Amino acid sequence: MKKTIICLAALCLSLLSALPQADYSGHPEAAAFVDSMVKKHQFDRQQIVNWLSSSTYQQSIVKAMSRPAEKVKPWYQYRKHFISDLRIERGLQFWEENQQTLARAETEFGVDPAIIVSIIGVETNYGRNTGSYKVIDALTTLAFDYYTHIEKRESRKRFFTIQLENLFLLAREQKQDPISLKGSYAGAMGWGQFMPNSYRDYAVDFDDDGFADIWTNPTDAIGSVANYFTKHGWKTGQPVATRAHISGNIDESALNKMKRPTTTVSELAAMGYKPVETFDPETKAFPMRLKAKYADEYWLGLHNFYVIGRYNPRTKYAMAVYQLSEIIRSRRCASASNC
Repeated sequence: MKKTIICLAALCLSLLSALPQADYSGHPEAAAFVDSMVKKHQFDRQQIVNWLSSSTYQQSIVKAMSRPAEKVKPWYQYRKHFISDLRIERGLQFWEENQQTLARAETEFGVDPAIIVSIIGVETNYGRNTGSYKVIDALTTLAFDYYTHIEKRESRKRFFTIQLENLFLLAREQKQDPISLKGSYAGAMGWGQFMPNSYRDYAVDFDDDGFADIWTNPTDAIGSVANYFTKHGWKTGQPVATRAHISGNIDESALNKMKRPTTTVSELAAMGYKPVETFDPETKAFPMRLKAKYADEYWLGLHNFYVIGRYNPRTKYAMAVYQLSEIIRSRRCASASNC
């Protein structure tokens, strides 16, 4: 009996040690992180420990990360979530209210204003849904406790650890309280949903008030999204995507590969993908198939489609942004001489 009790106690201790830590300053991996922040960035050790002490494990974040809509929903359902009459109307209103800022962003960064409007609409419904999670909770949960038993653990753990590092750097540089910042369940922040490293790399103070405020300032959000696209290779005045007809037996293994296109339109036509629009035969693209309600849709994604995918590397996401932008542009052009 005594041995049994001792064994059970040991088992309980083992299980408890495997549970997520309520206070992340005491997490088994926290010490190395704290050491790195002190040595690499000269942070005060106690400051990092205090911040980690204020962060807590969130099971709801783990749950949300386990069921991303991009994977679960077919295109025709996914599309309805982002392309609705209400979101289109809000996009038109956002464009009208910020038309001078969007025009300046187009001039300075060369990015299509319809794409900027669409991104902010898809990401946060024009600032109405910027996220209610504490960013520090999201990043500590995902850096230290989410990817424990999955194949991509090391790469994803490293990604979120880097985001946590950048959150603290952002806090120091911008004089922000990292404990109070709110965002998505993945730790993305503001109207354009920038991860901490994207904020540090691409956020701009577009109204010159001394602070790149992507949380409450649509002017800075517009400039930051435009800068993000420019830095990721947006080509001014170039098309994004086109519908395609298929013929013969197509190579299905080539479909929906969200990466920089390397195959020419003429090569794709020879493979059975014929664009409905006319392009230079040397234009690079990649083929996509999207599940519509009654039949599959085939598309060719061009370079700028890939650039949209740098925001979120899912074909359904990039297509939602593109189609919403086209509808908003069309409605705006139809209602006034704004084209």
